[in-house]
Order: sequence, then C-alpha cells, then structure tokens
Amino acid sequence: MDLGIRGKKAIVCASSKGLGRGCAMALAEAGCDLVVNGRNAEQLARTAAELRERFGVKVTEIVGDVSKPEVQKALLAACPDPDILVNNNGGPPRRDFRALDREKILEGVTQNMVTPVELVQAVIDGMAARGFGRIVNITSLSVYVPIPGLDLSSGARAGLTSFLAGVARTVVDRNVTINNLLPGKHDTDRLRDPKEAGTVEDPAAAAARKASTSADVPAKRLGTPEEFGQICAFLCSVHAGYLTGQNIPVDGGLYVSAF
Repeated sequence: MDLGIRGKKAIVCASSKGLGRGCAMALAEAGCDLVVNGRNAEQLARTAAELRERFGVKVTEIVGDVSKPEVQKALLAACPDPDILVNNNGGPPRRDFRALDREKILEGVTQNMVTPVELVQAVIDGMAARGFGRIVNITSLSVYVPIPGLDLSSGARAGLTSFLAGVARTVVDRNVTINNLLPGKHDTDRLRDPKEAGTVEDPAAAAARKASTSADVPAKRLGTPEEFGQICAFLCSVHAGYLTGQNIPVDGGLYVSAF
C-alpha cells in the first residue's frame, strides 16, 4: 500500500533502537525524511546510516535525552515544520512505589508526560495551518493493565493519554490526528536482562527467553520492532485521517477485552 507520505518530514524521538527505530525504518520505507534521536551517539549514527543506505531519505541526527529542553530545541531547529511527530522515550526503571521520592516522580512524569506534551504544543498549530499532521505517542499496555513496579510509568503515560484525548478532537477537522500505540511484549532490549542490552545472545538462550516471556501472549511470540513500526507508519499515512484520539494495543492479543 502506498501510504501517501513520500517526501513528508518526520521527527521520531528515541529512535536509535527498539520500537522507535522500528517506526523510523517504516517511515523511511514510506519515503519520509527523518530527524532521529537517541542518547548514544554511536548507536544513533549506525541507525541513521542504515536508514540512508536502505531507503535513500534525508536523515538528521540529534543526540541527547529528548526530555531535556535543549534537545527538544535541537529537534525542532532541525525540523521546524514537521508533518509527523512520533513521541517516544524510555520509561522509569521498575521499582516499588515506596522507593519513589518526589524527585524520581517528577523525573518520570517529565519523561513520559510533560515532554511529549511540550513537543505537541510546538508542532500542532503548524500542522493544522498546513492541513496535514500525524502525531503518534508510543505509550504502554500498562496504561490499560497495571503492572506492579511500573506504577510511575503507567501513571505518567495514562496522564498523557487523558491530556491529549481532548486535544485530538480540536484539530482533526484540519487533518491533524493524535493516536497512541500501546506496546505489549516486544523483542527489544527492555525485555532482556540489563547486562545483555545491545549484546548478541546465545541462540538457545534467546529462544528460551522468548518462549518464557511470551508464554502468556495469545500469539505465542514476542512482537518485533519492524511490525510495530509498520502500524505506526499506517497511522501516519493519508489513509488514517478519520482515526484520532485512539489507544491501539499492539500486543499479540495479551490485553483481553471485547471493547
């Protein structure tokens, strides 16, 4: 399917690896020029080089934590009039809520609620004036399904969901949509032991880990960043202009609900 977004400009936050990288790859495949972002300069450079080589699109790299105002300014300076914004950021580490002090709580809310709201504020009026805009927020299935230890992440992302639900309805008449993707269990570093992040697993150990982790998923497998990215790209397409304010689980059927 031609997504109709060739030549569009997209900012994809936290896109050097994992689900953000999957989204950047899918948008590049659709012909979008990209501003990509990540905290690790070397990893970001590798991703950017692959995007350019595989898809022949323009790619600008902005290194840093997207929750920092100076990094946000750099993203917007690199692409002041984006057609597409994909909000993404790592969540707070798993910890008992009793271990959270005010500083940690505010940091988590800043990363997963305040930062995407700030970026939406910066781009939404320009999108509306130009008559096209697609905003996709990568949140979490924990918005629907509480996960003990991820209370801060769940609360901040649920706050973002509620905040933007009303905003989405104010701009859809100008062909600007805001939707949320709720990932379940995907085969990214986040599901690995921290010491394994970025390393190559023994094939047998990887197979055992994936089987154990996906045992409760109806699809009986982990999702991939690539298929997650393709769903994101469709939401950013010209075909999705009548879909807004929605939360879409991408979870292999893990979230059980008829509605």
